[in-house]
Amino acid sequence: MFPYILKRLMGLIPTLLIVAVMVFLFVHLLPGDPARLVAGPEADSQTVELIRQDLGLDKPMHEQFVNYFSKALHGDFGTSLRTKRPVSMEIAERFWPTFWLTVSSMVWAVLFGLVIGIVSAVWRNEWPDRLGMTLAVSGISFPSFALGMLLMELFSVKLGWLPTIGADSWRHYILPSLALGAAVAAVMARFTRSSFVEILQEDFVRTARAKGLSETIVVLKHCLRNSLIPVVTMMGLQFGFLLGGSIVVEKVFNWPGMGRLLIDAVEMRDYPVIQAEILLFSLEFIFINLVVDVLYAVINPSIRYK
Repeated sequence: MFPYILKRLMGLIPTLLIVAVMVFLFVHLLPGDPARLVAGPEADSQTVELIRQDLGLDKPMHEQFVNYFSKALHGDFGTSLRTKRPVSMEIAERFWPTFWLTVSSMVWAVLFGLVIGIVSAVWRNEWPDRLGMTLAVSGISFPSFALGMLLMELFSVKLGWLPTIGADSWRHYILPSLALGAAVAAVMARFTRSSFVEILQEDFVRTARAKGLSETIVVLKHCLRNSLIPVVTMMGLQFGFLLGGSIVVEKVFNWPGMGRLLIDAVEMRDYPVIQAEILLFSLEFIFINLVVDVLYAVINPSIRYK
């Protein structure tokens, strides 16, 4: 197991290098002049040129990339063009609100998704299955931003139960996490049902039932563990998507997270912030995939990486 983990960690280097090159080229192809945006619409061309030199945007592209990547290796991602603060500080302040929003969304989505998927598989083609899959299809089909606005209108405007803006208390997390996790819960329900249906038809399940074990023990002890490997894979991918895909929900709820920071950075062509955030999202995906692979051996001891 250790050599496999070490090999995967070493694979981070070329992957992050390719991502860094692609992100660098992408942000520099965005329309708009960062120097003009920083200087303001009323600044003359001489002032804009001075700002461009100060930001290092007057140098050739390859020199800008070498300078950026060499500093990034030492943990220096530059200074935000918009706030004049270190990019690492900007991201550090916004990371935890996004992280805890993602965790809260993932927790309830996984729990509900597993329950609905298991119930639908056990009572396949009966009314619990039809009800559960109807809810799953509705969760996938309904856009997160539309669900967010609907929840705000109902629970904040009409009923006045929950706040809509800010991240000061646990009550602020309820509506954004519901809007963000609805699609994940739907995907988990459908995926769990599919995995469970296959496991329920295996020979060891029939053997367990023939021994006189109760259906609850058969489902929770024998079926659940054997069906978790594909489910864990989906959980890892969905967690990564939530971390990087909370932009729309954060915009709707004015959430002080990384998604909102990325939107502001794109609007202002804040190259250092855009590059650092996308690199961080890429690193998160790679790390989550590594954790998922390691969990395979924990769930099923028969799996060993050589």
